[in-house]
Amino acid sequence: MLAFVVRRLLQSVIVMLVVAFIAFLVFRYVGDPVTSMLGQDSTIADHEELRERLGLNQPFYIQFYHFVTNALQGQFGISYRLQQPVAKLIMERLPATIELALASATIALVGGVVMGIYTALRPRAFTSGVIMTASLIGVSLPTFLIGIGLIYVFAVELKVLPSFGRGTVTDIGWWRTGLLTESGLRSLILPAITLSLFQLTLIMRLVRAEMLEVLRTDYIRFARARGLSTRAINFGHALRNTMVPVITITGLQLGSVIAFAIITETVFQWPGVGSLFVNSVQVVDVPVMAAYLVFVALVFVVINLFVDILYFIVDPRLRDGVRSGK
Repeated sequence: MLAFVVRRLLQSVIVMLVVAFIAFLVFRYVGDPVTSMLGQDSTIADHEELRERLGLNQPFYIQFYHFVTNALQGQFGISYRLQQPVAKLIMERLPATIELALASATIALVGGVVMGIYTALRPRAFTSGVIMTASLIGVSLPTFLIGIGLIYVFAVELKVLPSFGRGTVTDIGWWRTGLLTESGLRSLILPAITLSLFQLTLIMRLVRAEMLEVLRTDYIRFARARGLSTRAINFGHALRNTMVPVITITGLQLGSVIAFAIITETVFQWPGVGSLFVNSVQVVDVPVMAAYLVFVALVFVVINLFVDILYFIVDPRLRDGVRSGK
């Protein structure tokens, strides 16, 4: 187990170094931050002075070394647009993104697994047909269109939910949350549903397909022949073996919730990290762009590491393979 975790940690470090290098290339070669900061009326001397102050006149490898060492300390420089530390800007908006991601991931995971099990155990039921037909919406329609549709129905026509913003928030130390206020919870409903629909549909269809496949295997028939109860067969044997491949795909999809929250945050004007990234792209605010890239990569690496460990715990074949040295 320990060797397995250490090997995965080393792989994660390599991935983060590669992503840091890509982020640094973006930091160095995308746009000209000096021109965007000074404007066209500045002189050559002004450009040279600012380049020296930002360290852009140093050799490539020295800049990359400083970028990595600063990133390890959570420092990504100063925002060209807002003239504030990038780490401070991200930390101010991070609670909004994490709360939105956790809410949507919970909806996707719970709803997807429950509906996947239901449609697998009752494949010919009318309700299962309705669920499978409705699930096509989550796959076919783009996220921004689903968000706009929900805004039109629940905010414009019914006027029961807010169409933008985060509502009233309260401070718990450095964490600013909207989960403790009524307006904050109401503001979270529409963006969380919008962000979760695609993942919910994918998880539901994956659970259904895997469980139908497991229910047709010989050992399930043997369990029925032994006289085991239907509940024990479905949830003690079939569901456990269904979750092995589902865990891997679900982990990747939940990681993408944060990565792809950009569209949802833009549609609902949610003050998260994704909307900060969109605003930074428009003005070529490279430090914020690079920091966001490293942040998303870190999220995927941490989630994949957790999924690998969980997969190791759930699948006994993997543990046997590690013990035998394979």
